[in-house]
Amino acid sequence: MSSMRMLISRASRILSSGAARSEVELALLLSRNNLTNLRTMATKAVTIENINPNILKLEYAVRGPLVIRAAEIEKELEKGAKKPFKKVIRANIGDAHAMGQTPITFIRQVIACVTLPELIEKGGYPEDVKQRARDILNACGGKSVGAYSASHGIEMIRRHVAEYIERRDGHPADWNNVCLSGGASNAIKNCLQLFCNDIDGKKSGILIPIPQYPLYSATLAEYGLEQVGYYLDEAKGWALDTAELERALRDASAACNVRALVVINPGNPTGQVLTRENIEAIIKFAHANNLFLLADEVYQDNVYAKGSKFFSFKKVLTELGPPYSGHELASFMSVSKGYMGECGLRGGWAELINVAPDVQANLYKCISAMLCPTTLGQTAVDCVAKPPQEGEPSYELWLKEKTAVLSSLDKRAKMIADTFNQMKGFKCNVVQGAMYAFPTIELPPRAIEAAKKAGRAPDVYYAFKLLEETGICVVPGSGFGQRPGTFHFRTTILPQPALLQEMLDIFKDFHEKFTKEHS
Repeated sequence: MSSMRMLISRASRILSSGAARSEVELALLLSRNNLTNLRTMATKAVTIENINPNILKLEYAVRGPLVIRAAEIEKELEKGAKKPFKKVIRANIGDAHAMGQTPITFIRQVIACVTLPELIEKGGYPEDVKQRARDILNACGGKSVGAYSASHGIEMIRRHVAEYIERRDGHPADWNNVCLSGGASNAIKNCLQLFCNDIDGKKSGILIPIPQYPLYSATLAEYGLEQVGYYLDEAKGWALDTAELERALRDASAACNVRALVVINPGNPTGQVLTRENIEAIIKFAHANNLFLLADEVYQDNVYAKGSKFFSFKKVLTELGPPYSGHELASFMSVSKGYMGECGLRGGWAELINVAPDVQANLYKCISAMLCPTTLGQTAVDCVAKPPQEGEPSYELWLKEKTAVLSSLDKRAKMIADTFNQMKGFKCNVVQGAMYAFPTIELPPRAIEAAKKAGRAPDVYYAFKLLEETGICVVPGSGFGQRPGTFHFRTTILPQPALLQEMLDIFKDFHEKFTKEHS
């Protein structure tokens, strides 16, 4: 009834304004159509009013409104729209192959052979590729990658992952504690489900870094968990200060039960690499406060800065000895990053350390409801966990391609930080690792006021202007979290060198123009 009253009221306003009868009839026709839509919506079992409220809270900035607009602009350009640029540069997401990175031949050859087994004998591939494909097919149910695997992955591949971890850390790894997943994201979400339990009337809270990868804030919102942010120290190269962890824990303790601590190393979006001493302090803090540790280590191959080195939480925890070596930890790895960049294949794993056996059994039970991760993703995992060895036919090409990818990323990491630091109004920490820079930008007061009038956060306003005027798509810092009063954006270092230099040159001209217009 309220909708009908609104339509009648609308018609009365149009008549009183002196509009012609035909205009009134048209308005009523449109209104009737709207009313029909409203009635149709009223018959829906799920509406925006009764949908899971946690889904409404969920936000994922990396694929948010800016990225949607970037896709629209690409379609406009395809249709011949006139813009001040000829292409969109997608610097918003860590999708290496989308930005021109060449796939690793060994991985693709093995995937080709397991997908079309007749290539094993007819394809002219190296013998180690063919043997790997045979091994994987023999480990698959029905000897086909079209069959389901065990819910937590093919046993042979889980064993190879455990061997990889042993080589990396110098300590034993039990394949039974390795669970394969659809990228690291699924493994992370599966582990976070463990904490969806209110205790003594209070929600469970999870400590996450600020800035953070939006998977964490989105998942916490989806699961109804409390986000407890701790700030990384930008002035100290995005270091993780345990005093800040203490502060965050203390401030949150009245509102929720803080039960876990997430650490991203190397950092996303901040690109820092934690020192061993820092990791030791974090483990000791987690142990003192009985916090489950979740170590997001998907960028462990991506370390560039001189003096920086990746240490896994598993290695440091083990070498600290009792009582720390018995602390609960889940660590995560993916084939989407590193030198592989196989985002679309969705391969990853979690290693569970010191998790109570009955908890681990129930986690595996939960995972079994999702049947299994993609077998092609598992194949890629196997190629990463057990790469060609020296003396095997594929080794030299594999090493050459891996070295070339990481060397190029190293150069681009330096290029992007050096260039931003030469621009007025920018400050960018050294990109020690991962695939991103997260520079600070200075925005004039008039820009902040213009953003307010537009109903947008200042860094979002800046990013939309950048996209509309240059075609460069980045992610505003507010999508990751940042200290109040500061403004950032995340950009990948993944554009190939020539395109990256072009992007940075465009960025410089845009920022000078933007600053002048808002001064």
